[in-house]
Amino acid sequence: MESGEEGLKLENQVCFALYSLAKEVTKLYHPHLKKLGLTYTQYIALIALWEKDRISVKELGARLFLDSGTLTPLLKKLEKMGLLKRERDKRDERSLVIALTPEGTALREKAKDIPERLFCDTGVTASEAELLRRVVQDSMSKMRGSVQVPDNK
Repeated sequence: MESGEEGLKLENQVCFALYSLAKEVTKLYHPHLKKLGLTYTQYIALIALWEKDRISVKELGARLFLDSGTLTPLLKKLEKMGLLKRERDKRDERSLVIALTPEGTALREKAKDIPERLFCDTGVTASEAELLRRVVQDSMSKMRGSVQVPDNK
């Protein structure tokens, strides 16, 4: 990390590099997702549901790092598209459960090649993408305090 005047240059900011990369990756997904009628945020919500269907809105929000103000309109739109249903949890009426419809489940098949097509579009190898994913996830874990530093006593 640069310090002093160098530390305040835009090109030396980790946050700006990540922000720029996130915007570029989202832009690269756009043409692939447009064919499915999805936005990037709708796509990641569906990916989470394809991994684990019938989860609470709260659990989905935690997995996607989205608050209810962002998640609720997104889920309403996906429900209107016929891809999921929102239902009250039979065990706890205060909780909403999200469940894929058959159409939402079937969309997975159409979306399964998107990550590979993205690699082809960019020239980024699978191993480069995996390394980047691991570094970003490790950093995220540290920043969220979920990595415990061993006590050397």
